[in-house]
Amino acid sequence: MKVAVVGASGLVGRKMLQVLYERNFPLSEIFVAASEKSIGKKVYFGKKELVLRSIEDVLEEKPDIALFSAGSAVSREYAPKFAQMGTFVIDNSSAWRMEPNIKLIVPEINGNTIEQQDRIIANPNCSTIQMVMALYPLHKEFVLKRIVVSTYQSITGTGQKALEQLQYEEQGKVPPQRVYPYQIHRNVLPHCDIFMENGYTKEEMKLINETRKILNAPSIEISATAVRVPVIGGHSESVYVEMQKDFSLEQVRELLGNMPGVVIMDDPSQNIYPMPILSADRDEVFVGRLRRDLFNPKALSMWIVADNLRKGAATNAVQIAQIIAKKFFNL
Repeated sequence: MKVAVVGASGLVGRKMLQVLYERNFPLSEIFVAASEKSIGKKVYFGKKELVLRSIEDVLEEKPDIALFSAGSAVSREYAPKFAQMGTFVIDNSSAWRMEPNIKLIVPEINGNTIEQQDRIIANPNCSTIQMVMALYPLHKEFVLKRIVVSTYQSITGTGQKALEQLQYEEQGKVPPQRVYPYQIHRNVLPHCDIFMENGYTKEEMKLINETRKILNAPSIEISATAVRVPVIGGHSESVYVEMQKDFSLEQVRELLGNMPGVVIMDDPSQNIYPMPILSADRDEVFVGRLRRDLFNPKALSMWIVADNLRKGAATNAVQIAQIIAKKFFNL
């Protein structure tokens, strides 16, 4: 099996290579592509050096699977070209997520829906993935009615230049390039992605629209506030969910405990709860601070944390690739 990683020089692209290697993905050849300014530079697959090539060069190799993390514009242009060659494209950008004929996949939830003709498959937004992982078992059992979510998102969700901005600011220096409109060091920005005409940001609308699509539940009411915090690695979310059916906390704990990829970390008496430093370089989604609403018997509050570069991006994409390898290549 031939595998390509497009956008391999970025934070997510490098993490994809790491996860492919860690999971001993059944590949015979691997190709890495990046933008023109990165061609000729090297990235690592385990201890093996790989030379970054142009996307056109990698396209000519006709890979069986291509993992894309190069932005929406690149995906719009090149994903169909790879798909026409017979490649399964797993795209981490927002380019295809809300296309009605493109599947938006979280393997533990709807990975079984992938079919041979699905040559472009969308990887959901990082903040969406960790939220639906925790909410899916509850939705199956109690039927979600309304979600109110506030996110506390790592700067790694913005990319390498955000890391550089924070590092310069921590040293009291002016960064050569700002990716945020304000200082992020010792600050919090209620501003992830661009603002839309309705007053919400694109990130907030992704949480709303993608959650409904993944859960196949267009009637769920969702309100989101996405916030950027000066944390390097790991998104956190405060989630309030109202359900249509009665529930007990014991049932909630059992359902979450049985959900693959979810870990309950919830013992307030011992100060045990999820934090980004505990999720770092882990693939699980951590859930804690489970408590009933004091005034609504059908509502629940929870705190959800995950490594946004792993389960929020690279690991989810590699899990999709593993399904394809097993289902269509018998590997």
